[in-house]
Amino acid sequence: MKLFVFEHCPYCVRAMMLVGFKGLRVEKEILQNDDVDARVAMVGANMVPILQKADGSFMGESLDIVAYLDAMDGEPVLIDAEHEEAIKAWQGSVSFYANRLIYPRTVRLGLPEYATQAAIDFYTEKKSALIEMSFDDALAHSGDYIANLEPLLSHLEFIALPSERDDRLGYDDILLFPTLRNLTMVQGLEFPHRVRRYIDEVARLTHVRLFDDAAL
Repeated sequence: MKLFVFEHCPYCVRAMMLVGFKGLRVEKEILQNDDVDARVAMVGANMVPILQKADGSFMGESLDIVAYLDAMDGEPVLIDAEHEEAIKAWQGSVSFYANRLIYPRTVRLGLPEYATQAAIDFYTEKKSALIEMSFDDALAHSGDYIANLEPLLSHLEFIALPSERDDRLGYDDILLFPTLRNLTMVQGLEFPHRVRRYIDEVARLTHVRLFDDAAL
């Protein structure tokens, strides 16, 4: 089986979390961000992640892929979501600041999905339009966005640490962790102690790379 992903994509991280957590033998292939034709050829839409199953067929939609991979061996391990609505509400509350912090940094980290200038330009044009400002302007206002985002991180105290549940993971983690993981690329952003522990514990269990070492 093969998983087609972008390293930075939160939806892709969902699938990568499950693969790492269960130690599945799934090959990972990084697509170029601007290679829309390849994605449409596989699933008929411009989306990632995409799973190529053992029979050669393709599957899209991140949560469907997670559920498929988790159940494949007949021993699913993920706990049902308990805080899905609260997580979605929190993500909505931080999206204005998080997007303006994450998007401009994504193309500056040397990630493999941006191996060409065309891929960088494609992402930059699309996301600049979404946040209604240039990446340079967004970076220039990082201090303001960080100051507004940091207090909102304390609103995640309802999430149990994996170490408090025998290192088990669930769909709450699949939904929440990718957002927090991408925020580790923001230099100067201070996480509350418990939230930082959560990020580190989930990363350890899933073998998903954090961006602390490349933070900008």
